[in-house]
Parts: sequence; structure tokens; C-alpha cells
Amino acid sequence: MGGKLLLATGNKAKVREYKSLFANLSGEVVTLAELGITTEASEGGGSMEENACLKAAFYAAESQMIALADDSGLEVDALGGEPGPLSARYAGEGASDRDRIDYLLSRLEGVPWEKRTARFRCVIALAVPGGGVETRSGECAGIITLEPKGEHGFGYDPIFYLPELGKTMAELPLEAKNQISHRAQAARKVCQLLERLNL
Repeated sequence: MGGKLLLATGNKAKVREYKSLFANLSGEVVTLAELGITTEASEGGGSMEENACLKAAFYAAESQMIALADDSGLEVDALGGEPGPLSARYAGEGASDRDRIDYLLSRLEGVPWEKRTARFRCVIALAVPGGGVETRSGECAGIITLEPKGEHGFGYDPIFYLPELGKTMAELPLEAKNQISHRAQAARKVCQLLERLNL
């Protein structure tokens, strides 16, 4: 019999992906919204690892539950690894997914296809109240397209092209994305930790 795992994110699209990824856990997966937790953890870390650990530890202490937080981002080689940890804030605070996509594409104007290589990276941190924090990561390589395609997913998915599939991440249904994505790879590694915690 499992306990409860807190998904420490307010991003509804991430919650949907995680609930699907953790559908086979014996424990119950709960969200910040379901618990009525509205306080926000700071993301002052300089790396995805730091941000994920800060959030997980904060919400584990706040809820007194095992908390899972992630930080994920897009690293574009032609931009020296940008936007990286700043992916969600790349086009400024309050920008929409479309604003971020348009801004990124404008930064890559004139960059030829073969130099538009990128990767999605995800770091998941798992924190136990009063205990330690462990991290696991996953990544998925692709190419930044010239224009958005696809209606699924969120964030930069519509411009992240997967050469082996001939589609953008946003052209994949959730089940297919959850086979290959950076978040899915990190989540599979986290499942082993959760089993140790009887979740």
C-alpha cells in the first residue's frame, strides 16, 4: 500500500504528463492545487538541478509529504545552450508559450537546419520531509524547426523536431511523447526511487 506523492508544480500540462507517467504507482499522486498550497518556491538556482532541489525541498517542508519537483528546459547549441534554466522566462515574465517560441525562432533566424540542434533536458528532484533530496535526469535530442507544427504538448514542443520520428514533439499524442521525452526518461529513473519509498 503506497503513501502520497506531491507533484510540486502548478503547470497543468506537466501535472497531466506526470499523472500519466506515474499511473502505475501504488501510492496516490496529489497536486499543490488539490492540497490548496498556493505559496511559491523561489527558483533562484543557477542550474536546473539547483532549481529542482530548491522546489522539492520547499514543498516537502510545506506539505510534510514526499515532494517531486522538476526543472526542465531547452538547450539550443547555436545559442550556446540557451535558454536552459531560463526556458520558461526566456521572452520575459508573463510571456505565453507562443511568445517564447516566436522569440526563440527570431534568435535563430538565418541559422541553417544542420546547425539548429538542441536538446530538451529535465531534472527531477525528490525530497523527503526532514530528509535528503535526490535527483534524476533525462534528455531528448532534436532540431529546432523553422515554424511551429502540432497541437499537442506545451512549451517549445511545436518547434522541437524529432528526426527519427519525422515529427515535432507537439505532433505526438501524450502516450507517444511519454515513451521518449526527457521528462519520461527522468520519471522512469525516479520510479525506482519511489518504489524504495513504498510509493
